[in-house]
Amino acid sequence: MKTVIIYTQETCPPCHAEKLWFKENGIEFEDRDIRKNDQFLNEIIALGAAATPVTIIKDGDNEEVIMGFDQSKLAELLEI
Repeated sequence: MKTVIIYTQETCPPCHAEKLWFKENGIEFEDRDIRKNDQFLNEIIALGAAATPVTIIKDGDNEEVIMGFDQSKLAELLEI
C-alpha cells in the first residue's frame, strides 16, 4: 500500500486542486499544512522545496518527491 503525504498551505490554489484531484480519484492522503506546523515547514525546506504543494509517495522502501501539482507524474506513480 502506498502512503501519500501532501505539504500544503491555505493560500495555495494548486494545493487545493491537487487535494480535490486525490479525492476524485479515491486516493487517501495526509495533509500537512506548513503554516500550522513549523516541523512540516522544516521538512519541505529539507527536501529543497521553495513552494507548495510538495507530495511524497512512499511505497515500501521507495520514496518519490513531487514538487508542484504534476498530475501526470502523480497518476503514473499512483497507477491511476
